[in-house]
Amino acid sequence: MNDVYTSFMTSATVPVPCACTSIKKLSRVLGRVYDAALADSPMNVTQLAVLRCVGRRTGEPLMHVAQELEMDRSSLYRALDPMVRDGWVKITSGIDARSRTAVITPKGDRILKKAGQQWEKVQTRVVERFGLREWAAFVANVEKLRACAEAE
Repeated sequence: MNDVYTSFMTSATVPVPCACTSIKKLSRVLGRVYDAALADSPMNVTQLAVLRCVGRRTGEPLMHVAQELEMDRSSLYRALDPMVRDGWVKITSGIDARSRTAVITPKGDRILKKAGQQWEKVQTRVVERFGLREWAAFVANVEKLRACAEAE
């Protein structure tokens, strides 16, 4: 490991490495690993996450999907555009003129099931290598870090 990871302070006051950079680097590595595992599927891991969230929030405003995924609405809409184009998702009007909802189409459901099976394999492999207890602690610590970052 790099020396920056073995020494957590560059000075008496500033902890390193940078929390944001560390998580972004991990996200890129995991994204590559999960996308490779989904290579037989037409979707990537980001699309899988969005499609699963749409499925959990069917009939709800897309704003709720964006909030759950910690995305802004314009990024969510950009992520949904190719899924709408390819017939995986249908966007419909919501409860008012400004809100829209999404539903997974039968085609999207078939693709989601196949990708979900591939995701389960890579998720199991990664977590088992990491350790189940360590995984549970990591998830809790990521949530704690998120809360600390958002605290005023």
